[in-house]
Amino acid sequence: MLAVVWLAALVIALTVHEFAHAMVGKWRGDDTAEHMGRLTLNPLSHIDPFGFLMLITLGFGWARPVPFDPRNLASPLRDGLYIALAGPAANLVMAAIAGVTFRALYGFGGAGLDTMLGAFLVLSVLVNLLLLIFNLIPVHPLDGSKVVDVLLAGTRFEGIQRWLMVNGPRIMLIAVLVSILTPFDPFFFIHVPAFAGCDYLLGASCGGLLGLYFGG
Repeated sequence: MLAVVWLAALVIALTVHEFAHAMVGKWRGDDTAEHMGRLTLNPLSHIDPFGFLMLITLGFGWARPVPFDPRNLASPLRDGLYIALAGPAANLVMAAIAGVTFRALYGFGGAGLDTMLGAFLVLSVLVNLLLLIFNLIPVHPLDGSKVVDVLLAGTRFEGIQRWLMVNGPRIMLIAVLVSILTPFDPFFFIHVPAFAGCDYLLGASCGGLLGLYFGG
C-alpha cells in the first residue's frame, strides 16, 4: 500500500508539473502543447514509460517534455520564461497544499501519523519539492536550462549557455553514475533543501515521518 501511495504522489506531481507548462503556454498564446494533447491532467499524456521506470528504480528519470513554439508568443523571452517556470511553480503550490492539508487534518485528529492519507500527504510534499529543485538544474531538457536560455540568449554570457548545453548532460550522467555506484551523494544540493522545506511545510521531521512509514 505504501508503494501505491508513493507512486500516486509521484504520478500526480509529474502530471501537474507538465500540465502547468501546457496551461501557461496556452495562456501566453501558444497552442502547440494543446494540439499535441498535453493540455490535460491525464497522466498517460505526460508519463514517459522508460523515464518513469528509471525514476522509480534508480531515482533519476523524466516525464515527456511539453513543447512550445516561441513564434506564437508575444514576447518569446518573457513568455518562454513563464512557461519554463510554470512546472516548478506548480510543484511548489502542490507541496504547500499537501503540507497545509497535513497540518490541518493531523491538528484536528482527522489523520493520524500512521494512516495512508498521512503518508500520501508527506510523500506529496517531499516529491513535489524534489521535482521543483531538480528541474531547476540548468541542464537540457530540464526547466532550468530553458531559464538559462531565456536569460542569457543574445547577451555577452551566451557562451555559458552553449557550454551548459554541451557539457551539462555529461556532467549530469556522471553525477547519476556516482550516486548509484558510490556512497557519495552528488545531489545533496537537491535533497538537503527539499527535506528542510518538507520539515517546514509539515511542521515535523520529514525524515522521521518517512522512517515511521517505511520502518527505517
